[in-house]
Amino acid sequence: MIKKGLIKLSITFIFVLFASVSWSQEVFTPEHMWNMQRVSAPSVSPDGEWSVFAVTIYDIDKNSPGTYLYLLNNDTKEKTRITHTGKDSSPVFSPDGEKIAFTSRRDDGPAQLYVLNLSGGEARKITDLPVGTFAPKWFPDGKKIAFAANIHPDYEGDFDKLEEILQEQRESKVTAKVTENNVYRFWDRWLTDGFYPRLFKVELENKEVTDLMPDTSNFFSMMGGVSYDISPDGKEIAVSMNATKPPYEQLKSSIFVLKTDGSGEIENITKDNPANDVNPVYSPDGNYILYGKNKILHFYADKIRMVVYDRNNKTHNNITEDIDLSCQQWIWSDNGNTIYFHAEDHAMKSLFSIPADGGDVTEIYRGGTADNVTKAGRRTLIFTQHELNKPTEIYKINTRGRDLTKLTGFNDEMLSGIELGDVENITYKGANDADIQMFIIYPPDFDPDKKYPLVFMIHGGPHGTFGDQWHYRWNAHLFSAPGYVVAMPNFHGSTSFGQEFTKSIHGNHADLPYRDIMKAADYMEQKDYIDGERMAATGGSYGGYMVTWIAGQTDRFAALVNHAGVFDLNLQFASDFSANRGYQYGGSPWDNPEQMQKINPASYAENFSSPMLVIHGELDYRVPVAHGFLVYNIYKNMGLDARLVYYPDENHWILTPQNSLFWYDEFYNWLDRYLKQGN
Repeated sequence: MIKKGLIKLSITFIFVLFASVSWSQEVFTPEHMWNMQRVSAPSVSPDGEWSVFAVTIYDIDKNSPGTYLYLLNNDTKEKTRITHTGKDSSPVFSPDGEKIAFTSRRDDGPAQLYVLNLSGGEARKITDLPVGTFAPKWFPDGKKIAFAANIHPDYEGDFDKLEEILQEQRESKVTAKVTENNVYRFWDRWLTDGFYPRLFKVELENKEVTDLMPDTSNFFSMMGGVSYDISPDGKEIAVSMNATKPPYEQLKSSIFVLKTDGSGEIENITKDNPANDVNPVYSPDGNYILYGKNKILHFYADKIRMVVYDRNNKTHNNITEDIDLSCQQWIWSDNGNTIYFHAEDHAMKSLFSIPADGGDVTEIYRGGTADNVTKAGRRTLIFTQHELNKPTEIYKINTRGRDLTKLTGFNDEMLSGIELGDVENITYKGANDADIQMFIIYPPDFDPDKKYPLVFMIHGGPHGTFGDQWHYRWNAHLFSAPGYVVAMPNFHGSTSFGQEFTKSIHGNHADLPYRDIMKAADYMEQKDYIDGERMAATGGSYGGYMVTWIAGQTDRFAALVNHAGVFDLNLQFASDFSANRGYQYGGSPWDNPEQMQKINPASYAENFSSPMLVIHGELDYRVPVAHGFLVYNIYKNMGLDARLVYYPDENHWILTPQNSLFWYDEFYNWLDRYLKQGN
């Protein structure tokens, strides 16, 4: 059972009205978006008085970011920039609240660990390693700091030898990459250089570094981060790490506990779970470890249950099995009686609490996307929040859901001069008469008596959501700014609407989502202000799959935009991780291939007619670039309108300002070509 808190927001038929527009406001542009200051997760001082966090600012001309650390008074809202190099990140308070540890690239080499005394003086460099450090955490005694780094097992604890290994790899004239593993590249990097992440500790007094995992060679998070926690007595670390061995036919994370004395003693405490276990967090008294548990290994969006592990009797208590939420980012209350956590719920991400031994879930905050909850004393929570109409800022709230206070406003001045359209949150009937949630974003100065083109945004995943969130790549307001009504349906398979809704497309990625989108088009065409002859469908990744599927099923769209889209399911077996594709598609090239071909967009290329803009990056290993070349070449050989935008230095996402601005320019020109009045 979920008890609603004091701050509520209904799910259907809401207009989120932005501030009244003045004559002096500007239409939102990609340049505005790239000039916004991007606020990261805060670290709160032990007494709850201060927060430290990073803010990233992009220089469009230089095509690069600068990241700075800020100190925030959680009561007065006064904030001060405390670093100025533009190369600092990952700040964390010391246990006594007098110092901050962070990583920095200020020496123009790999990121190293620094400590800044808040009473004054320059930051002190603590590590000087040939590889970068990341994810620092203080030991409870304040005398040591744990961190992660990628090393080659052959270094044998000697960092001079590690430098020699690195130098040898840099100078080698051989460019071949050799493997017998199933997983040999991931996202945009190859995994064949022999490097693996480990946890270390460094003594502040003498800067001595100790390898805490001397006999371990495996992966933490494949995206490059690590989730770990240090026990209150400092004698043990719990870490989420892949538990499978080469050739990595599957990847399965488990919770490992290791001694912090450098002995390398390590134990898997969740080895009996066949699926993933993530994010271990010790209770304040050290008797328990709270972690997240999946049950289905081949379903990456399987809901995450919170489990409390008793370190004394070695039992596991699943406290959210009967709650249809997928839990994230949990923390303990100071007394260990309550757990605070985030979870997606109906296209938003809310803040909840639950008793540590299980029971009713209470909603503390709802509205937009809440993230990164942390404590500031016994009765206050600090978190970040963003929504479709505003980027991330830091907030605080009472643990009972009262006294919501906005603590930062880095982008308020810019937003006050920008005209954003209204946002509507509706529900319509989709495939099988199911309720489908959808956001509608209206263009600036929308006039319901006029006719507007309609642009669909189709999210990736497919197990994801276009939620009430600010997006720095596919920003809904940038899509609507030229004068388009934008529709963002959260079709079958989307997360945040319960486990069964998310699982409903297994074995058939095409049918239900496609029908939901067509039903959304029917719903929108009934509006007097929509011109049904001027509709476009846009999508990236799985959204691109759906765009290419649409291309082979209907000609009702005047234009299509396919970014990093899956086109031929056979090629997805060249993806960076292909182990579960057969489960997702209901077949594979060697097992039930007929079923896979039924939902393969490439099987329906003979029906193509709608013009398509194809965008792809060379470094995209999740959806290999051949997908883009293949669909584009088919279009051109069929004599159809198509345009290719190829990035040799981008991955699945467009991450640099200049390339992003170019992306939007191409996007706008393509839609203008086919959606402008008279076409």
